[in-house]
Amino acid sequence: MGRLFILLGFLLILVGLYVQFEIYKYLPLGRLPGDIRIEKESSVIYIPITTSLLVSLVFSLVLQLAKKYL
Repeated sequence: MGRLFILLGFLLILVGLYVQFEIYKYLPLGRLPGDIRIEKESSVIYIPITTSLLVSLVFSLVLQLAKKYL
């Protein structure tokens, strides 16, 4: 259980660095082919289908590795 908390803490640190240093400006997340963006005069609708699938895949792989080695 303790190793799981260490892993989650490490992931939170990575997310914090990602946001703090604005790395997201250089990564294509949110602008991948398959993400839908509809712009009207007064509103914007954004549906990140491909980004959601990619993030889900990464989290699934991380959890599978954690399950196997922890």
